Amino acid sequence: MIRTLHGRLGFAAATLCAALPLWAAPALDGPVEQRSLNWHAIVMFFIFVAFTLGITYWAARRTRSAKDFYAAGGGITGFQNGLAIAGDYMSAASFLGISALVMTSGFDGLIYSIGFLVGWPIITFLVAERLRNLGKYTFADVASYRLAQTPVRTFAAIGTLVVVALYLIAQMVGAGKLIQLLFGMSYSSAVMLVGVLMVLYVTFGGMLATTWVQIIKAVMLLSGATFMAAMVLSLTGFSFETMFQTAVASHPKGSAIMSPGGLVSNPVDAISLGIGLMFGTAGLPHILMRFFTVKDAKEARKSVFFATGFIGYFYILTFIIGFGAIMLVLGKPEFTETIMKDGEPVKQLIGGANMAAVHLAGAVGGDYFLGFISAVAFATILAVVSGLALSGASAVSHDLYANVFARGHTNEAKEVRVSKIATVVLGIVAIILGITFENQNVAFMVGLAFAIAASANFPVLFLSMFWKGLTTRGAVIGGTIGLVSAILMIVLGPAVWVKTLGHPAALFPYENPSLFSMPLAFFSIWLFSKLDNSTRAANEKALFLPQFIRSMTGIGAEGASRH
Repeated sequence: MIRTLHGRLGFAAATLCAALPLWAAPALDGPVEQRSLNWHAIVMFFIFVAFTLGITYWAARRTRSAKDFYAAGGGITGFQNGLAIAGDYMSAASFLGISALVMTSGFDGLIYSIGFLVGWPIITFLVAERLRNLGKYTFADVASYRLAQTPVRTFAAIGTLVVVALYLIAQMVGAGKLIQLLFGMSYSSAVMLVGVLMVLYVTFGGMLATTWVQIIKAVMLLSGATFMAAMVLSLTGFSFETMFQTAVASHPKGSAIMSPGGLVSNPVDAISLGIGLMFGTAGLPHILMRFFTVKDAKEARKSVFFATGFIGYFYILTFIIGFGAIMLVLGKPEFTETIMKDGEPVKQLIGGANMAAVHLAGAVGGDYFLGFISAVAFATILAVVSGLALSGASAVSHDLYANVFARGHTNEAKEVRVSKIATVVLGIVAIILGITFENQNVAFMVGLAFAIAASANFPVLFLSMFWKGLTTRGAVIGGTIGLVSAILMIVLGPAVWVKTLGHPAALFPYENPSLFSMPLAFFSIWLFSKLDNSTRAANEKALFLPQFIRSMTGIGAEGASRH
């Protein structure tokens, strides 16, 4: 029974990691079989859903204006927003994938944890405060602050929708297969369940409900990971030295797991991936929206401070969990299976290396804790898709409808109504795409979402805040070049051209394009801005000083709503 349960959850975890594979070990291939029910996970899952729907009902009664819907009225505290941002960032894949990397590679797994964290100073020192002082609901508010509204908002909305669509497909496929395995229901029904819950959270509760769903999920994930790490350390007398000595003695690689090297094989791809993660984070629309939910720039800074603390703590826990998996899971017969690989029998962890944290949950906490961790993994995806749907709906209603098509001649009620309709449409599209891509390799889509955020959204946002010479022509043409080049390099690279389309060799040799597409975007924005000698460009440059003063002082910034 335990073995069957482990096998079922292992497949689910591997599927999740296939959806977010930036650090994950190789996932399983092949169709997912419909399994018997895992009642422990189902009970945990329904408790989470019932509680969060109650939160949504509470939030719906307090959502009256556009500011309430898009930005939770600006009344979220820095601590709460820090938890919500951490919830957005701590994905199921980073939890499962980094634990697996530490288990298989030891010290090198820590490189990925640190690499992911280094993106935060960019947000802390460059983006958070200015974004809050200049913006209202979306990052397009900031990018178009002194530029022509229609072209810049149209570009920003397209960039947002492309990133949201790519991220949503990967999340929907992973979540659908996880529920299919845990509930014993068909894949199509599972994807529909995720889509319906996402639409309910966003349509009725707006940003307030979405934020609290993230907070609850973050607390659940941090609590579960803390318990696992504490149980591992308790077995070593809370001595890191004993933990490392035991792990070295248990691991086939011996003391090599305490040394760096060997994990990153291609330095160009590794640097490109790092650039995509660092700068892409500062261009993800659902992360940027979170800075409008607090009342002022001070709370925005606090948000990043707390988020950094929670995320740093989380990655330390994954490091301990990885070493705990070496001690308690690796090589143990009850967690090992034999599979046929290239015609040869090979022993591996049941469900693959990505199962390390899930197996460890069963080893230290039994079936109910294993069910709890499984429910947390699903809750993580549900919370992320809700945030993505809200940012996509905001781009449609606030940027495209209110400021491009209606040109400001509308009211809040109509704008919110359009946003809710857009959410429902996004939900339907997400369900259709999730079902369409069921058997496709969607692994490259998350990398592409980060690359586009780093190559299109971030350069325009950054230069709009820090460079006087930016013009509308430069922002739109340069940003579009960044967006298109990132997509082309991914399509012509090994992930799509070889693995998905079946060609013998890639036309672009690297899987991660940010090292090339982001500088190209910056250069193009600079070049086309410099070449723009129009009267409009001169006015836009003259407006930089008032914008700079507001971004630094907060004079005239949006305040919080009174409830």
